[in-house]
Amino acid sequence: MNRACVLFAPRVAVEQCFPIFWRSVLPGIMTNETREMAVAADKRGAGGRRRIRLVVGIGLGAMFSFEHVALAADLAVSASVPYTSTTYDWTGWYIGAHAGALRGSTTWTSTPLGPGGLPLNGAFDLPLNFNFMAGTGSYVLGLQGGYNYVLPSRVMLGIEGDVSVPNSDVVVPYSVKGNQSAASSSIGQVTYGESVIHYGSIRGRVGYAFDHFLLYGTGGFAWTYDQVTRSQDASPPAGSLAPAGTLESKLLWRLGWVAGVGVEIPITGNWSAKAEFLETGFGRKGTFFPASADGFQSDLAMQSVRVGLNYKIGDTNPIPALITRTPEALETDRFAFHAQSTLLEQYASPFRSPYVGTNSLNPNQARETFDATFYAGMKLWDGAEAWVNPEMDQGFGLSSSVGAAGFPSGEAYKVGANYPYVRLHRAFLRQTIDLGGDAQKIDSGFNQFAGSTTSDRLVITLGKIGIPDIFDTNKYAHDPRSDFMNWSIVDTGTFDYAADAWGYALGGAIEWYTGPWTFRGGIFDLSVAPNTTSLDSRFGQFQWIGEIERRYSILGQPGKIAVTGFLTRGGMGSFNDAIQLAAVTGAPADITAVRRYQSRGGISMNLEQQINENVGFFARAGWADGHKEAYEFTDIDRSVAAGFSMSGRLWGRNDDIWAIAGVDNGITKVHQAFLNAGGLGILVGDGQLPHPGDERILETYYSFPWFASRITLDYQLIVNPAYNRDRGPASVLGVRLHTQY
Repeated sequence: MNRACVLFAPRVAVEQCFPIFWRSVLPGIMTNETREMAVAADKRGAGGRRRIRLVVGIGLGAMFSFEHVALAADLAVSASVPYTSTTYDWTGWYIGAHAGALRGSTTWTSTPLGPGGLPLNGAFDLPLNFNFMAGTGSYVLGLQGGYNYVLPSRVMLGIEGDVSVPNSDVVVPYSVKGNQSAASSSIGQVTYGESVIHYGSIRGRVGYAFDHFLLYGTGGFAWTYDQVTRSQDASPPAGSLAPAGTLESKLLWRLGWVAGVGVEIPITGNWSAKAEFLETGFGRKGTFFPASADGFQSDLAMQSVRVGLNYKIGDTNPIPALITRTPEALETDRFAFHAQSTLLEQYASPFRSPYVGTNSLNPNQARETFDATFYAGMKLWDGAEAWVNPEMDQGFGLSSSVGAAGFPSGEAYKVGANYPYVRLHRAFLRQTIDLGGDAQKIDSGFNQFAGSTTSDRLVITLGKIGIPDIFDTNKYAHDPRSDFMNWSIVDTGTFDYAADAWGYALGGAIEWYTGPWTFRGGIFDLSVAPNTTSLDSRFGQFQWIGEIERRYSILGQPGKIAVTGFLTRGGMGSFNDAIQLAAVTGAPADITAVRRYQSRGGISMNLEQQINENVGFFARAGWADGHKEAYEFTDIDRSVAAGFSMSGRLWGRNDDIWAIAGVDNGITKVHQAFLNAGGLGILVGDGQLPHPGDERILETYYSFPWFASRITLDYQLIVNPAYNRDRGPASVLGVRLHTQY
């Protein structure tokens, strides 16, 4: 929807471009004179209707200049649940989430040579930006909650609090940022910068409740938590207190004001959608960089546009009810929204550790991770869907996610952060083409609309996805948010699938379902270099994946078996080349020094079998080329895993689950020699490996419901962590809290 729809299509401007306004809102806000004009226009015929529609259409186009308002109107039209009255009741408490874009600007002054020195001043922007390949940009994700009260006059009074978290790529943190350089003969060259870590507000809201939308203004207090930096890029001729290359940073809180306007429209049930613009200002705040004796002061102004969803808490769903069950899912004929959050605490108990290296698992330590994922989908045309999955992450895996090839937390990424940050992990299109056969029901879920499809079909997926969403899936061991946690149990350890440091890649896959068979294939982008954060934007390094799946039934119990193969083409190193180079230089083996463009492949088998309705069995086995380094996943050349999952119905706890699994991971002789020469892999490398052995892991968990969430108690025993018989065995205890709707 845009203004051209109103201005250049007068015959259909309001009636078709703003259907909800034409049929429901407009009669409630038209004056008597306007109604008379409309009636007269109808009597005069099409020419008169064109004129009145053009007049009203231009007025509405000026009044609602944001495209998000039209989107929200379309949401209301496609609601699958009819309204019970012509006027929506806005009074009550609500909670919700929002996403948007943020920009800012700042002016600054500094005294780099102390109070008596010549001051510097300047200004720079925190600009809008977005990089789909890198996943970075000045976008934010946040939560809000508040209370509305509508007077008999339809005037709405309310209060709302919110908190927003910007994007970050962690390695170069905080994507909402800006900087400016200054140079002189007395200070050399320095660069001042500022980044937004997180921010929020408490605002009053005053508006008017029309029959089918709420128009409001808002204002109040705002806060932000920022990082300011000073970089000494070059020293002056006479030298400086801070040598060239010195980077200083400070964290500071800012308090200020916020004001804006917004519109909110009911969708279905207790859900409503909103769009708003906010202007935020913060006064001057100072800090001191001690290494350079530099006093720095700056102010900050920000502007944001964001869209969001609110869930009203009322008589039909009071707060006590929300504690025991999650809100009703939002799904209309065209749109769907789901969410999940997971908190995982893990502790590695003390174990034998005569020596440690860069990638060693450390004993007697605890770490936590938290994430919240939002799944927003839209139906485009017959069989086509678009989905985006922004996610908020925080925390670290044990030992910063190193120390065991079968790492104990599938919730821990290869990068971590002290502060919550946002990433756009998935953004993809899916086209399903029915080819006939029996109709199959599809339940609503993450990245999935409720509906039906045929048993024979084609499914095409394009965009940024997690490859295990499609390949190597298993009913009993595949989701670290609901079942096992160990990397080499939830996925085949040798399946070195393409992924950035967060586990996602850009590419496409096609699936052909025919009878009991499914054939899958895909091509995906690799990282710029093995185990790095950025994907190769030129697709010069890539991976082919193929899978054949066969579904069957034994004694009436369903099962399936799948064979998956991959071929990676990219710049990777040979273990033998790294060992030979180390023998010449006398330095530890360095795989990065011998990388060249070559191939690495692997194949795996994945089995799931229901034994009865309460017991399931799974098994995996895999092999990969053990003469070259793994590119993305973990350091495993061969792997065998198996386990059982049992329903609590067996002991009178219908919603509980108990499961147990074991895995044996191994590497080749040359891979062992590389690690013994001081080499480092993706997750392993103790500096030496005089007594190698297979890494063996036992994992068991017990999961049970707790109010609107599930709690999982997990135990893992890791024998020979990182293939090192000199260290361990290590016991890892875990507690997971997960909720979703």
